[in-house]
Amino acid sequence: MAKAKIKKKPMSEINVVPYIDVMLVLLVIFMITAPLLTQGVKVNLPQSSAKPMSSQKLKPLVLSVDIQGYFYLDVGGKPDQPIDAATLVARVAAVLRSKPGTQVLVRGDEGVPYGKVMDAMVLAQKAGAPSVGLITRNPDQ
Repeated sequence: MAKAKIKKKPMSEINVVPYIDVMLVLLVIFMITAPLLTQGVKVNLPQSSAKPMSSQKLKPLVLSVDIQGYFYLDVGGKPDQPIDAATLVARVAAVLRSKPGTQVLVRGDEGVPYGKVMDAMVLAQKAGAPSVGLITRNPDQ
């Protein structure tokens, strides 16, 4: 009897099945982590039944945004004069350097576009504020 010869595959062929498995695992990992990588401004938003803030040793720094979108800061020579973004960042940074731990609060007019309040919060963080709070009024008043 004659034995049949078995044809062997050459060694140059690569088995791609393990690589496809690794690729699918990586795809799942990226699909899960991608939504977690969103950008945003870290803020402490008040609850619906917000309580008054506890008294701090340092007076908070209040950044106001009026209906036209102008910025006001309660420090400096003229707190009732609007200031531009560069001046705002410089003044907030100066206050935070001289009084570390000062809380920064943003007070926005009810009719101001949300984007302007976000701009104020971003500028405060750019100046070095570790967190930015929002000032609200009590709905019962």
